[in-house]
Order: sequence, then structure tokens, then C-alpha cells
Amino acid sequence: MDPGLRDRPLVYVDDLDHPVLPDRDRRHLQRVRRLDAGAPVTLADGVGRLRVARLGDAHLEDVGPIEHTAEIDDEVAIAFAPVKGDRPEWVVQKLTELGVDRIVILETERSVVRWDDVRWSKQERKLLTTIRTAGAQSRRLRLPVLDGPWSLDEARRHLPALHLAEIGAPSPGRDRGGVRAIAIGPEGGWSPGELDGSRVIGLGGSVLRAETACLAAAALLTIR
Repeated sequence: MDPGLRDRPLVYVDDLDHPVLPDRDRRHLQRVRRLDAGAPVTLADGVGRLRVARLGDAHLEDVGPIEHTAEIDDEVAIAFAPVKGDRPEWVVQKLTELGVDRIVILETERSVVRWDDVRWSKQERKLLTTIRTAGAQSRRLRLPVLDGPWSLDEARRHLPALHLAEIGAPSPGRDRGGVRAIAIGPEGGWSPGELDGSRVIGLGGSVLRAETACLAAAALLTIR
């Protein structure tokens, strides 16, 4: 990571061409981070572009040129069936920090949590906010794409190389065996029908909680 990017606070703006610092981010930088006027900040659009500016009393100052980062050539994805409570937000936060490029919410045959259109609209806003917060903390210039809720068949169509995490299945080697997308099932596991004909992958010999399996899969895919 560029030392400058690591040291400067990162803020996402809606329009990088004409950046305006959101009030909530200005308050955070001034009151929580205690930055003085003139402190440098990185502005990003979440899709790979950035520019450096200085924090002014009312407006951004000394806004630099727009820079472009390299395109992703080996996108990795984690799909997971959410469990009850606030653990889905925690999982999305950690997947973002670990560097996953695409996060997919799954509905499986044994899913306990099912989000209809109304509930998904509310959950989607929460998860997108979580992604932006975690991305800023981990200095991500490209935020992960959030998709779903998808059935397993939909996930397979969008992610042709999808592997299902399954206890006892062989684990890939150091090169990940070409695996780019892993799906984590619900706490009740995959149904026989879902496993039938699917490519499977192991995440070690232990029986993991669903949220722990998400992190194990993400760590496997993001060590590049």
C-alpha cells in the first residue's frame, strides 16, 4: 500500500470530479480524528479513482488531479446465507476489510433468514453503509459489489466458478486451485440437492460457524 494512502484518512465522495465532503465525514475528521485545517485527505469514488485534497474550514482545498488504480483481473467473491441477528453486518464488514471484491447474499433451501423486498431494502442500506465504513478504515479504493438475495442457481449463473464450502471436502493448494468464488451455506448446511453435482471445497478439518467459514474462505481467496 502507498504509504501516503495508509497515513491519510480516506473519504468516499459521490462525485469525484466535483468533490464535496459530506457533513458526517467532516465532523468525524474534525471531532473524532481531530484533524486541523490543511490536513491532507484522500478522496475516492469506491470504483478505483482517487484524488488528494486538504481539509479546509468550510471547503476542500488544494484538490489534486484524479488518479486511476489498476483494474481487477482476478475478482474473488464470497456468497453466504445470512444468519440471525447482526452477524450479517459483521461478516460484510470483515469481508470488506479482507479485500473481497464481490459479496453475495444467498437464500438456500435451509436458510432461516429470508429477506423479502421490503426487508432487503432496509438491510441493503445497512450493509452498504457497513461496506463504506469498513472500506474507509482499511483504505480500499475499490469497494466490494453487494449482490442478492440470490438463489444458489442464480449465484452459479453469475459466478461460473462457484465452489460450495463443505466439511470434509479437499482444500485447495497454495495457488487456490483456480478457485475464485466460494459459497457458505446456512447453519443447517447444504441440502443433498444443492450438493448434487456441485464443486466443493474444504476450509480445514474443524466444523466452523457460518460467519467463521466466511472469513476462512475470504482469507484463502485474498492472499494474492
